[in-house]
Amino acid sequence: MNCPCCNHRDIGKIGTKHYYCRHCCIEFLVYRGKLVLYEISEDGSIESLNDLFSEAELSSDQKWIHS
Repeated sequence: MNCPCCNHRDIGKIGTKHYYCRHCCIEFLVYRGKLVLYEISEDGSIESLNDLFSEAELSSDQKWIHS
């Protein structure tokens, strides 16, 4: 599996369908067939990045979810 943001392969699994990219410090998960992206702040809080992407880019038919 590759990171949907940086395409790097250094992905860790946090939980069921919940992942973390060590390269770009992004958490992501698949929820109801859509990708949900979070950026981790310096203080440890997370902020949604979904407003930066279109619905088509966040759909589950993207190749990285199934690889």
